[in-house]
Formats: sequence, structure tokens, C-alpha cells
Amino acid sequence: MLQPKRTKYRKMHKGRIHGEAKGGFLLNFGSFALKATEPERVTARQIEAARRAITRHMKRQGRVWIRIFPDVPVSAKPVEVRMGSGKGSVDYWACKVQPGRIMFEIDGVNEEIAREALRLGAMKLPVTSRIVAREDW
Repeated sequence: MLQPKRTKYRKMHKGRIHGEAKGGFLLNFGSFALKATEPERVTARQIEAARRAITRHMKRQGRVWIRIFPDVPVSAKPVEVRMGSGKGSVDYWACKVQPGRIMFEIDGVNEEIAREALRLGAMKLPVTSRIVAREDW
């Protein structure tokens, strides 16, 4: 599971996801990519599930790049605990994804396999997305 080695602060405010992606919206490595079309918080488990789905369909050929990293700690209080008595401990790590952000890139496989692999990966994510190719630019 992806998570930072160390952080400046243990817990973070919930916050909101505003606007379009200011960076990470172009293909840097592969020929095909999965691009987010809505703002959403993606957990480390969801990123890992999508990565597994993509690599399994590609039969471990080609290369996959994960372009997002879960750096936001999400806290939760234990089950059946009354309200109050402070903020809960960190439960999992997430990544705030803005519209236009490239989440996964793949290369080294033909277009048919690439599109199907990214479609299967997109099903594991809570964010609506579209598949883009380098030829689109």
C-alpha cells in the first residue's frame, strides 16, 4: 500500500477539491492514460486495486506508471465510540484528484489491450474518468 514515509503533521482537515488540475494533466511516460473527469478522493487501496486490474489484463507485459500518490491522511474514530474526546487516529491514506488529472499511464501493449486494461482499472476507482491516447494531443 502506498503511503508517505514521513509527514510534517499527523492529521489534516477534510477540505474541498476545487478547480481543474494545475499539473499532471499531460502524458509524460506512456502512450495511453486514464484521466479523471471529476473531483474525488482516491484511497491507497483503490489505487492498488486499479493497478492490479491493469497489470493482470496486460499479462505483465508493457509498463504501468501510477501518477497519483496518497498523501492525505484520513482519520476515523473507532466503532461504537461516543462523539467528542478528540479527533480519531489516521485510518487510511488518500489522494485528492482534480478533474483533468492523469492517474495511470501504460505503454508497451497494443491499443486494444491498453484500452481494455484501463477500462478495468477505471472500474476500481470512485472517480469517473476517460481513456486518452498520445495521438489525441
